Amino acid sequence: MKFNEGASLNTGQVSDRRGSGGGGGGGIGGLGSLGKAGGGLGLIIALVFAAIQLFGGGGGSTGGGSATGGLLNQAVDSGGTADSGELAAKCRTGADANTDDDCRAVAFINSIQDYWANALQQSGRTYPEATTVFYSGSTSTGCGTGQSGMGPFYCPADSQVYIDLSFWNDLKTQFKTNGGVFAQGYVLAHEYGHHIQATLGTSDRVKAGDKGPTSGTVRLELQADCYAGVWAKNATTTPGPDGQILISDITQQDITDALDTASKIGDDYIQTEIAGGPNQPDNYTHGTSAQRQKWFNTGYSSGQPASCDTFGASSLG
Repeated sequence: MKFNEGASLNTGQVSDRRGSGGGGGGGIGGLGSLGKAGGGLGLIIALVFAAIQLFGGGGGSTGGGSATGGLLNQAVDSGGTADSGELAAKCRTGADANTDDDCRAVAFINSIQDYWANALQQSGRTYPEATTVFYSGSTSTGCGTGQSGMGPFYCPADSQVYIDLSFWNDLKTQFKTNGGVFAQGYVLAHEYGHHIQATLGTSDRVKAGDKGPTSGTVRLELQADCYAGVWAKNATTTPGPDGQILISDITQQDITDALDTASKIGDDYIQTEIAGGPNQPDNYTHGTSAQRQKWFNTGYSSGQPASCDTFGASSLG
C-alpha cells in the first residue's frame, strides 16, 4: 500500500504520551483494570491471559505478572504526560507515512476518521472526532488503567482509542501474523468501529458480561470488523480536509494481510492455538477466525455500513 506523498497529516488526532524518548512497554504485558472498556483487541488479550491461566498452568497474577511461556511480560513505563510536538514535527505528509512507523499510524487514523466523517455527514449526522492515545507500558484512561498487554482498545467513557505501538510487533511474534503494514490499518479501523457503535448507540444493545457464539458481544465485535472492511473499501476514494486522498493504493496483498490478522485473533484460534486449551464456544466474546474474516470481507465487498447489520443477521457465518 502507499500513501499520497502530497497529502497532509493531522497529528492533532493523536495524543502522544510516550515521552520524548518513545519506546514500548515490552510485549504483551500484564492485565489492566479496564472494567468499562468498550471492546476491541484489548479484550482479546484479556482472554488470552485468562485462557493461559486455565489451560497453560501459568502462575501470573491479573495485576501484571508474567505467565508460563513468556507470552505475558511485566509492563513497564508509566506512560507520562502528553507531548505530541515531536510527532507533529516529523509527521507532516503522506511521504512521511511511507517511511516512518509512527507517521503511518497517524495516517491510518486520519484516513479512518476522514471516511466516517464523510459517511455520517451523508446520512445527516455529525461525526465526533476521537483522539488516539499512543503510550508505553501503562496509562490512565476514562475506563481505568490501560496496559500494553491489553492490546489496542476503545474507551467509551472518554471516547478515545488507546494503543501501545509495540503491539505491531506482538502481532508478528506472539500471534504469528504475516506482519503486513495494512494489518495495522485493520486493527485501528476495528477500534474506530467501536467509536461508531458508541456514536450510533449500538453499543447500548449489549449487556456487560454477555458472551457466547451468538451473544451481543460477539455481534458487536464482528460489526466492528465489518466497519473496518467498509473503510478499507473506501480508503482510496475518501478525501481528507485538504481535499486530497491520503491512501493512494491498496493491493490484494494488503487485504490478505488484514484477513490473516483477523484469522489469528478469533476466539477459537486463541483458545486452542495460543492458549493451548480446548475450544469453548460458550466463552466466545469476539467470534471465530472464520467469522472475523467473513465480516471484514462483507464490509470490504459492499463498501456500505448498512451491510454490517450483525444484530439483524440470522447467521453470523
